[in-house]
Amino acid sequence: MIWLVAFLSCIGLISAETPFNHYVHNQRVIGGHDAKPNTWKWQVSLQYDSYNDGLFYHMCGGSIIDSLYIMTAAHCILSMDASMYRVAVGEYNLYKYDGSEQFIHVETIVVHPGWTEDLGKGNDIALLRLANPVYYNGHVAIAELPTPGEMLPHDFTCYITGWGLMDYGGSIPAILQVSPIAVVEHSICSQPNWWGSIALRSMICAGGDGVISGCQGDSGGPLSCFTDGAWRVHGVVSYGPAGRCNQVFKPTVFTRVSSFLDWIYSVSLLLPL
Repeated sequence: MIWLVAFLSCIGLISAETPFNHYVHNQRVIGGHDAKPNTWKWQVSLQYDSYNDGLFYHMCGGSIIDSLYIMTAAHCILSMDASMYRVAVGEYNLYKYDGSEQFIHVETIVVHPGWTEDLGKGNDIALLRLANPVYYNGHVAIAELPTPGEMLPHDFTCYITGWGLMDYGGSIPAILQVSPIAVVEHSICSQPNWWGSIALRSMICAGGDGVISGCQGDSGGPLSCFTDGAWRVHGVVSYGPAGRCNQVFKPTVFTRVSSFLDWIYSVSLLLPL
């Protein structure tokens, strides 16, 4: 589920993946299983028309945070030309039309001003304003967000979802994948034998057990956690180890949504209605 390979601080990191054919080359959460239909309704497939031929390919995930706004990773933005993107909401099986999907074009792209294309510097978050609002059809939902500055405790169980690689060089699932994944607190994830100094407090680490992880195709997708009585999107898939994604002591790293709420709300207010 993620991205193009990048190298950071002499450590191979995963960045936005080369767009792949929506009908031929999806990928999946490692260690996951098929999600139940009509769950994780805020999950988005971000799709890209790389050849400007009207054919869109799944490249990243995302989350519905408003009827007009999608949250994703900044590294998923390969071009600032909004016409090259659309989102699929209510999606489940990428290989066939289920009747639950809505395909909506992107009108405006806003990348966090602190994004430098260096994953280890953080700020890997972007908002997409849609050309038309998502409409409620029973298969979509607006994600709840965490409280400002909220940090999850060590070993807290969240869920990662997406259409990413099942394994390094692995098979291609059509159906949205889901897996529980345990949070690794910052004091551990920032240790030298984990991610070290490139694990920032504005990030969430989860996994690192060598079994469950995000992978190519998952970038931008949600880390969903049940907190304060509701499912909330606490993280945006950002990076992981290059090559085999499910490595011990190299958890999937997410942008921590609670660190960016002021920016998220300011963008949604500043963009024209």
